Amino acid sequence: MGTLVGHVLPGAVFLIIGMWHLFNHIRLHARSPSSYSSPTWFPTPGIRHLELFLIMSATTVSVAMELFVGPDRGQPLDSSGSIPSNHLHNFEHSLISISFFTYAVVALIFDRAAPPPAVLDPRKARAGVIVGLTQLVGAVAFSLQFLLFHLHSTDHMGLEGQYHLLLQVVIIVSLATTLIGISHPRSFLVGFLRSASILFQGIWLMVMGVMLWTPGLIPKGCFLNGEDGHFVVRCHDDEALYRAKALVNIEFSSYVIGATMFSISLYLVLTKLYGGNVEYQCLETGLTGHKTTLEKISS
Repeated sequence: MGTLVGHVLPGAVFLIIGMWHLFNHIRLHARSPSSYSSPTWFPTPGIRHLELFLIMSATTVSVAMELFVGPDRGQPLDSSGSIPSNHLHNFEHSLISISFFTYAVVALIFDRAAPPPAVLDPRKARAGVIVGLTQLVGAVAFSLQFLLFHLHSTDHMGLEGQYHLLLQVVIIVSLATTLIGISHPRSFLVGFLRSASILFQGIWLMVMGVMLWTPGLIPKGCFLNGEDGHFVVRCHDDEALYRAKALVNIEFSSYVIGATMFSISLYLVLTKLYGGNVEYQCLETGLTGHKTTLEKISS
């Protein structure tokens, strides 16, 4: 990270994973609300573990870019074997990537060790433990992501710090819903919110990359300044900094509203496509049946 590409590429991966999860959670729930359960990841036709391979590939590339790509990163350690101060943020970002790589590897190992249907049905005892443990590792990754951004070695007071502060809010939502999902695997709202938060992490990371490292988009009264081998946005005075932070808050709020409208709209569209048959249960007899959407409304 620390560059436009370093934020846009990870953001694109979060965006893809979030969209994939949001689509599948809505589709599963629309098809059978009463039997819905929230898996940790979703297989793809043809290449079952494509989602996990994407995470592992993206995080590997991210670590390589942080530590070994660039004129000043060929030697991430100095001659004494210690980490130079201007490379501390590179190691912090790398550890975040490694934590998500670990999650993907654990999910892959569990899927190899258990029959595929068990991994996707948390109602079964063994599957419940597998899904719970996988989500726990995912929660560890989000926890580490939050911790390293919260204790980031870069400036917390400037404009970049404001972007990171708001990013931490989104990470907390991803972390909380992942933990809650361990004990509530059949809650659609938990899975829906977790997917939407991952999607929004991708959006906000991409926004950060574009807004912080595109000279023409730097707020009035601020400028890009080269420091310790990377560029940082600095402002001429406190008034310009306060204005810039306020613009970031407005920007964040606008994207939250837009992402919320998109997620709800996607829910309505996919429910209409996949929710033709709605399960119901007779309160008197306890028998289960199906009604079409039009029959349910007319009754």
